[in-house]
Amino acid sequence: MKKLGIGPLQYEFSRFHEPRLRIQSGETLVVASEDALTGQIRTNDDRRDKVKMPYSNPMTGPIFVEGAEPGDSLAVQIHEIRSTDGQCATRTADPKQLCEWLGTDCPHGTHVSEIKDGLIYWSESITIPFKPMIGCIGTAPDWGCPTTGPAGPHGGNLDILEVCPGNTLYLPVFVPGGLLYLGDLHAAMGHGELSATGLEMAGETTITVSLVKGLKLSWPRVETPDEIMTIVSGNPMERSIAQAYALLALWMESDYGWSRWRAYDILTHVGQISIGYYGSGTVAAKIGRQYLSGS
Repeated sequence: MKKLGIGPLQYEFSRFHEPRLRIQSGETLVVASEDALTGQIRTNDDRRDKVKMPYSNPMTGPIFVEGAEPGDSLAVQIHEIRSTDGQCATRTADPKQLCEWLGTDCPHGTHVSEIKDGLIYWSESITIPFKPMIGCIGTAPDWGCPTTGPAGPHGGNLDILEVCPGNTLYLPVFVPGGLLYLGDLHAAMGHGELSATGLEMAGETTITVSLVKGLKLSWPRVETPDEIMTIVSGNPMERSIAQAYALLALWMESDYGWSRWRAYDILTHVGQISIGYYGSGTVAAKIGRQYLSGS
């Protein structure tokens, strides 16, 4: 099994970086990544120094998939995400939109938690289940170089809980090789990522990357054992929700024998959403597989 170490930290989904690894479709590999805070917070006394490093969500990559061409897709099956140092960190120094109601006198809020035995020890009295996920993952667009701040059709800073072990993320290919990047692992995160910082951790992610020829996607998709979902990002979030549901209805029409209008009906009653970072308006619209066979 191939392993890709952290190496140079990448803060853009750029087609101009030389591939750090070339793989064949169907290969399984382990990708190491730094935490979203660029490793600056290892204890409660540490502070995020944006003068020294103004960017967040460093990634590892890019990974070149042989045979990938524009108009194809990459299926990234996530097998395992593990912490490399047994801890995670968060900070709540920037309340942003919440200042309207909470005020601006927010303390720095640096907070480091131990990860042990499937739990995150958030305080002496509260533990949180360890449910790791990939916050930032995507391919390189053929125009522009989006940063690791927003999300877009290429993927990016999705922060969707279902991009996690056991599930498969589908990403569009825009340039030869796809050029896959990933990082920003979370030990856990609530819907909306309220402080724009999950329980950030350095770690290693085991994935299998497969090439899907001719699958041209406008936005990422996720398949789980129990659900299918489409991801859209942008503000206002109401529009992202509508577009994600529309793409889900079209997917049901093209692959599962539904008419789009019949899908529209059933999604009204059983569809659900998963929210990424609220400030980016990122949302996944989903439906349980038990409904897909009965149009």
